[in-house]
Amino acid sequence: MGEKGVLCHLTSLPDVSLESAKQFITWLSDQGFDAWQVLPLTAPDEHGSPYASPSAFAAWPELLAHEAQASMEEDAYWLEDWGLYAAIKEDHGHRPWFEWPAPLRDRHPDALEAYKTKALHHINQQRHFQAAWRALCETAAQANIKLIGDLPIFIAHDSADVWAHRSLFQLNSEGMPTHVAGVPPDYFSEGGQKWGTVLYAWDAHQQESWRWWKERMGRMLRLFDIVRIDHFRGMHSNWAVPVQDEDARNGSWQEGPKDELLQTLVELARSPDRILAEDLGIIPPEVVTLRQRHGLPGMAVLQFGFHGDGSTNPHHPQNIQDDQVVYTGTHDNDTTMGWWNTLDDEAKQRVNAELHEGEDPVGGLIRSAFESKARMSIIPLQDLLRLDSHARMNTPGTSENNWKWSFSWPQLNIIQMEQP
Repeated sequence: MGEKGVLCHLTSLPDVSLESAKQFITWLSDQGFDAWQVLPLTAPDEHGSPYASPSAFAAWPELLAHEAQASMEEDAYWLEDWGLYAAIKEDHGHRPWFEWPAPLRDRHPDALEAYKTKALHHINQQRHFQAAWRALCETAAQANIKLIGDLPIFIAHDSADVWAHRSLFQLNSEGMPTHVAGVPPDYFSEGGQKWGTVLYAWDAHQQESWRWWKERMGRMLRLFDIVRIDHFRGMHSNWAVPVQDEDARNGSWQEGPKDELLQTLVELARSPDRILAEDLGIIPPEVVTLRQRHGLPGMAVLQFGFHGDGSTNPHHPQNIQDDQVVYTGTHDNDTTMGWWNTLDDEAKQRVNAELHEGEDPVGGLIRSAFESKARMSIIPLQDLLRLDSHARMNTPGTSENNWKWSFSWPQLNIIQMEQP
């Protein structure tokens, strides 16, 4: 049996505060868990998604408040740019940077100088958050709870990073993309998914010796014990969708940086165990080989494991390997109870075949995760609470009613009685 963790974003706490987060860590430790996985700490977009943030580096100050300030010398690469971007955006009705007056859009030094004082407010917010996060890390370390963070591979067009480093992204002379990121049609979506996030100019990153990526991963490794790279296959290749298209059908594959960037990131982490590759979906063997070549653990999701032939389905409990982290579901899945309620009869029979006598389906999958060969099993808190679809965190391809679920402290008492 490997380590055990819980997936629960900070916004799902009863109140979003440092004390609440510390209380949750104490509960995790008391229940015998080893890890806490959260979603990206960056600010969400207008739909509440932290996966399309205005910064790849800056934390959302509303997640944690603290009176003290921390020094952030190691974050000099991005901190002032974030402060300037946030101050200018606030001063221009929150319009995207590519709609700002040309001197600000194009970062003329005199135009930026006028905003340095206003930028200090946003920089100090980051210092307050950093102090609070360090206090949380100390609590987690004392409780032997590993913190697992999430690094979305692609970033929003309207972000401080694209504004400050335009040459590192696939943009035209006006600063606009001709193609954006997404995924091709698959069994989840007939039209694929058009995310709208910008694509990297990988040659430019290589010419800078991967400086932007080293700074980004370095920041994450200072915040977390383990960093999950969301949409890991983008390191191998990415689906480029024409920006004017409504869906992703007419996209095409572009080559990614592959071994060169991954080797750089693993060396920075000093151990492949500190990086988790999200390799879900229709993944070609070359992507799996790339992950394994660098010793990175991958992911398996039990909700995907009961369709088709169980002997060949890589997500079936009997096929989970020790170089994987297993989940009952992720933030993009329905809760396991919600999944079970809509499951077809044939798949239900396959699930029932794995259950112990008198065991409920959710409890059976949780037990299967704990008993698998995986090095770690991570269970969404909603599954530990046996909640149905009303507690789902996110439904991909939709923009309403996501990222809103939260629990109450009395609910956790149920888990103490029912945890397998």
